[in-house]
Amino acid sequence: MSIKTIGILCSGGDAPGMNCAIRAVVRSAIFQKLKVVGIKRGYAGLLRGEFMDMNLSSVGNIIQRGGTILQTSRCPEWMKPEYRQTAVNILKHQGIDALVVIGGDGSFNGAKALWDEHQFPVVGIPGTIDNDISNTDYTIGFDTAVQTGIEAVDRIRDTAHSHARTFLVEVMGRNSAAIAIKVGVCTGAENILLPHDKVNHQKLADDIQRGMSRGKDSSIIIVAEGPTAGRSYDIQHVMKDMHHLDAHVCILGHIQRGGSPSSNDRFIASEMGNMAVTALVEGKFPMVTVVQNGKVLLTDLKNCTTKSDLNFADYQKLAETLSI
Repeated sequence: MSIKTIGILCSGGDAPGMNCAIRAVVRSAIFQKLKVVGIKRGYAGLLRGEFMDMNLSSVGNIIQRGGTILQTSRCPEWMKPEYRQTAVNILKHQGIDALVVIGGDGSFNGAKALWDEHQFPVVGIPGTIDNDISNTDYTIGFDTAVQTGIEAVDRIRDTAHSHARTFLVEVMGRNSAAIAIKVGVCTGAENILLPHDKVNHQKLADDIQRGMSRGKDSSIIIVAEGPTAGRSYDIQHVMKDMHHLDAHVCILGHIQRGGSPSSNDRFIASEMGNMAVTALVEGKFPMVTVVQNGKVLLTDLKNCTTKSDLNFADYQKLAETLSI
């Protein structure tokens, strides 16, 4: 089929670098003599008809901005086939021939349903700070989120040393260990607690005491938030009540989502946006732009619809070795 108009949306959580991908899609499409329609607030905005024509000026001066100019949302209605049928009708009524979806595995499942049920051309661009999409080594936003975490921990360590304190620093990662492991290794954290691991409070206390016995007067414990943010407070209470160790809690939370994207996120997002448009022009869909062995490639959309926490699993041993 001949594609003349491309729609683009962001879905799920925002991630630094999404604007870089949007910019690349718009500029690459215009270079190919295609029209681009931005869809605000993800699948929910699609169903509400929140469309905006995009041109070169629409994406001027956005490459350095965090978040997404198109905004994003979650859309429970998208789970129902009748709403997806309505979406396809709306897209066709708007003259949109194909869709670029920037988001995570849930967003890609929504895109896959459009293809499976209606053969509507789709290409995905992985954007999530958790770096937890199957079949890609990297997702847009991860590098910036890690750097934000590193800078925060470096500052906290200054205070920890000045006051001889232990800090539990909680980073994002509901189902993914990637941020916790990389931030922990890069900041020299004394311990890293991963999202689904049961906390061994005795070992944690022993590690802190061992450090004190050799002259350490402060410790940094990196805690992945896990299913419920704020788990650091439970750990803090157990350490105090059962092991008589005081620890201060610092939850980084959503500051890891925002901020100007790193050079790595800007470059990869730009490459992915360009490749997404090229794929649509060449009739390669449904596909996802991915990073494998250091290169941006295309893979079938069905390969990227599940979560994967394997990208940094190999580094858990490194973290444990260096934290002694």
